[in-house]
Amino acid sequence: MSLVMTTPLAEACTRAVFLGQDGQVVTARSMDWKTDIGTNLWIFPRGMERNGETGPKTVRWTSKYGSVIASAYDVSTSDGLNEAGLSANLLWLVESQYPAFDPSKPGLTIAAWAQYVLDNFATVAEAVDALSREPFVPVTADIPGETRLATVHLSISDATGDSAIIEYVNGKQVIHHDRKYQVMTNSPLFDQQLALDSYWQQIGGTIMLPGTNRASDRFARASFYINAIPKDETPNRTIASVFSVIRNASVPYGLNTAEEPNISSTRWRTVADHKRKLYFFESALTPNVFWVDLKTIDFSPETGKVRKLDLGPEQTNIFSGNATENFKEAKPFRFLGLP
Repeated sequence: MSLVMTTPLAEACTRAVFLGQDGQVVTARSMDWKTDIGTNLWIFPRGMERNGETGPKTVRWTSKYGSVIASAYDVSTSDGLNEAGLSANLLWLVESQYPAFDPSKPGLTIAAWAQYVLDNFATVAEAVDALSREPFVPVTADIPGETRLATVHLSISDATGDSAIIEYVNGKQVIHHDRKYQVMTNSPLFDQQLALDSYWQQIGGTIMLPGTNRASDRFARASFYINAIPKDETPNRTIASVFSVIRNASVPYGLNTAEEPNISSTRWRTVADHKRKLYFFESALTPNVFWVDLKTIDFSPETGKVRKLDLGPEQTNIFSGNATENFKEAKPFRFLGLP
């Protein structure tokens, strides 16, 4: 059985976690793709009834935590931070191979994979414990007009600085769980990324770093710089440093490689401050960075509302500073799944 998908999950990116002083943890990611993916920001309260959109036996849950997320075409969650300080980032991985879907078993559209984690867990350890029991089968299909699957892997990080990478290799779930797994890009598989990183650590980033837009080269640069920037006690300076790292691993706007979709223009970047519960957003086509303050949001199931920040076509609407009050009440989108 197939899941009809459009291009929202065709994502290529870089993700890096900064571990600073006094419990500072900051996660940054870039979103790279060849066309606009229709991103908007959403506020989701606790108590939302969800399902995996894969038929009668689909996985079902009620959200335990509120979150702020970046959507893709308003049919999937590609990135986000929940009120407990857990971050989830969905990145492209062409080598992903998901298990065959049996409709008699609980399924989960990969459009809702990141949201499932944000809704249900407060820490990486809690998420890893639950996901290792495989409560669902991820469901994907060919991208329309192409002969390759929508293939992604998931990174998560929390307020303690813990990290995990979840991939599906040869139809089996593989979880890499360790605080030291600060960086993830696209191809190759994560264990091979670690081997490449070991090579570049022997050379030393102050001597030479690879400069191309290839995923393995972006991994090497992000890995070096995320640990080389100052561990400044001033939170805003830390945010500036982390933004500079993710910009260094970005692809210039307008540069796309048709035969390699994981080498495409950076469309936008996010930086999540786990300690201060701030979610920063930067579009490649606007002049300002703005942020959302999760501490001021009503996430309660009784009075909290689903709200949307319309970023406009290609994320060209301009916001500045704290944009939390600019969100407007909206009907929640439905995750793209089986018809």
